[in-house]
Amino acid sequence: MPFEFLMSQLGETGTSALIGGLIGVLFGFFAQRSRFCLRSAVIEFARHTHDGKLTVWLFTFSTAVLLTQAFIMLGWMDVRDARQLSARGSLSGALIGGALFGTGMIMARGCSSRLLVLAAQGNLRALLSGLVFAVTAQSALHGLLSPLRTALAGWWTVEGGSARDLLVITGFGHAGGALFGALWLGAALIWVRRQYVNTWGWAGAIGVGVMVATAWLATFWMSRSAFDSVLPIQSLSFTGPAADTLMLVLSPPGQTLKFDLGLVPGVFLGSFISAALWRELKLEGFQGGQSMRRYIAGALLMGFGGMLAGGCAVGAGVSGAAVFTLTAWVTLSSMWVAATLTDRIMDRETEAAMLPLVPMPAPTRTYGVQPKPAFDPELSATYARP
Repeated sequence: MPFEFLMSQLGETGTSALIGGLIGVLFGFFAQRSRFCLRSAVIEFARHTHDGKLTVWLFTFSTAVLLTQAFIMLGWMDVRDARQLSARGSLSGALIGGALFGTGMIMARGCSSRLLVLAAQGNLRALLSGLVFAVTAQSALHGLLSPLRTALAGWWTVEGGSARDLLVITGFGHAGGALFGALWLGAALIWVRRQYVNTWGWAGAIGVGVMVATAWLATFWMSRSAFDSVLPIQSLSFTGPAADTLMLVLSPPGQTLKFDLGLVPGVFLGSFISAALWRELKLEGFQGGQSMRRYIAGALLMGFGGMLAGGCAVGAGVSGAAVFTLTAWVTLSSMWVAATLTDRIMDRETEAAMLPLVPMPAPTRTYGVQPKPAFDPELSATYARP
């Protein structure tokens, strides 16, 4: 096994944290370069625009699905013992939690992984929202919000094993799963030729997907190499890891080292390196109190929703979907629908109502140059890259 030497030097938990950190660095680097973001993809799809954000997300999604299923078909790993498949799941948690998370990521202008990436390059809005997200996730896991989460999750449950495996339920098998990923990757390749997506956009998105599949493979190998510890088979997620990292900082040593505790600081470091190399480090703050309230409310919804659903936009929407977990697909669908509705209610309708109030400049002779419309910072903030 490739991890036996590292485990003999660093211990099993130390090796797990190191591998999580290395994968996190690469994920953060690729995510920062590609601007990978589920929120941006949903908004582009809902508004029928063609800015390449959906294509970027689709490259990540399809790459993760295709590689993960290919690794399983080659016999390199077996994910049936992963928590997302083996443990009892909650369909009510997936539906409600996914909807809360989708609403929250529109309000906070980024999902949990995107907030971490933005915070690393100096976005103070994302930093505060990420901290609120982590505190809320911890409260939903073991704090004041835990009873509510448990009650909602218990409304509609599903047994673990084949009952949570869509490839078993549908009868498609891993070959069908790999074909599904390949078809969407082909679609992304076609769309990237029709839209302006720079090289780092599509290449970085593929890199993010590779990291998701690599995490599944690496944690499987480590779980088989470990003797003294039980190392779970898992991939990338940011709800539980954010809560664990917060507790490690607030009350060290908190808990033993593990994959999750290496992942979050690794993503932060990778994003920081990417932003520094391309000179994109920049301090950004809030525009006003109303904006701050929106971000904080969104982070609260994401923290509770992500813990209730058992995964975030990456944990459920990509990692869980790559192994075709039923609850992950329900969560992703719920996120998508709720985010679309939230964007329509909170942003598009608000913009339409405000447009008549924006003063327009008086007509002037421009000799062939069209006059620019009046600039309104509140409206432009919706379209600005988070």
